[in-house]
Amino acid sequence: MGEPVAFRCVSCGREYEPWSLDYTCPRCGPRAGTLEVLYDYRILGRRLTPTSFAETRRSSLWRYEELLPVGVEHAVPLRAGWTPVYSCPTLARELGLSGLWIKDDALNPTASYKDRATAVAVAAARKLGRGAMAAASTGNAATSLAGFCASAGIPCHIFVPRTAPKPKVAQLIAFGALVFAVDGTYDQAFDLCSQASAHFGWYDRSAAVNPMNVEGKKTGALELWEQLEGELPQYVLVPVGDGSVISGIAKGFSELVKVGLAEASPKVYGVQAAGAAAIAHAFRRFRRGEAILPADEPADTVADSIKVGRPRDVVKAVRYVAESGGGFVTVTDEEIVAAGQDLPRRVGVFAEPAAAAAYAGLLALLRDGTIPEGATAAVFITGSGLKDPEGVLRGLPDPTVIPPELSAVERVLSQ
Repeated sequence: MGEPVAFRCVSCGREYEPWSLDYTCPRCGPRAGTLEVLYDYRILGRRLTPTSFAETRRSSLWRYEELLPVGVEHAVPLRAGWTPVYSCPTLARELGLSGLWIKDDALNPTASYKDRATAVAVAAARKLGRGAMAAASTGNAATSLAGFCASAGIPCHIFVPRTAPKPKVAQLIAFGALVFAVDGTYDQAFDLCSQASAHFGWYDRSAAVNPMNVEGKKTGALELWEQLEGELPQYVLVPVGDGSVISGIAKGFSELVKVGLAEASPKVYGVQAAGAAAIAHAFRRFRRGEAILPADEPADTVADSIKVGRPRDVVKAVRYVAESGGGFVTVTDEEIVAAGQDLPRRVGVFAEPAAAAAYAGLLALLRDGTIPEGATAAVFITGSGLKDPEGVLRGLPDPTVIPPELSAVERVLSQ
């Protein structure tokens, strides 16, 4: 494994001994003081070659053990990572791109990108000897933790808003988690989970507070580099809620550069719903030289997985995206729904609304010229449409009901 050299606060820069803290910098607090895991990139650069990952013969994120803080000996049997990337030449031509790829993380065990973070967080809990875990989530992270805790035989405590989509709650119950449906917002569920974890001694996997999350999430970037044989796209689009997924992906590209496996990072763009755009607003303030941390904002969007008014990984997300040369874009709910209905028809990938937001962001950046004609781009699909089918099907007609007669089929076709 990569043997971390320090856990560093993203705000004050103070460094801590690896594993001396579970969560955040005591000086800066849980919102500003999220920790980043540092490695000796000089040593790793001497050790890693373009074929190092493939030589492990592992078809999971543990092929990147050299760049992870925990080793495969602590992993659970469920596979996370090594999801497919699809080339879309026809759609690329229609959009004026010279290359377009869809990275489909809906094919992880619990059907979301969050499995990458959970695989590493659960391995860390096993390394540290923690007897129980917890998470607050709008649904996907909770489902992921429930599934991986079931595989590990670790008790799991989940806090979700009462309005979480039923398919996600069904997965939680099926995996045997103790589910607390909080009669409040995601942010209130998050705060309650933090209090309960501290009180009962549970290891908290919740977004941002646990630095292991970003370490797992960065593996998507490492995979894209490997699957495209080192030829990274110029632009990468990622849906953003709490900020941890985009922080991980941006960190992964940055580490490829630091160890000498890539010449430059793609420009990473975060996509937020217009009604839940706290990190996009924070990024604009940062570019003006103002404070990063946003005030709490109301969050209202059909894309429940990115419906976050008080993002927890905002500092990392803003800084890492800025370092990549990228930025943020907001899209309307109408654009998200349209993208979620267009994507499966065009490329055969069924995405939940939050994941489809990344494709909507690509279209928006092409329209305003931020992504120029002839560029190359990749879109990260972070969750399956089966997570929230009602959200995907908004505005679409119901199937046509017919009697079991051929003439009925002919009648419909003629119409």
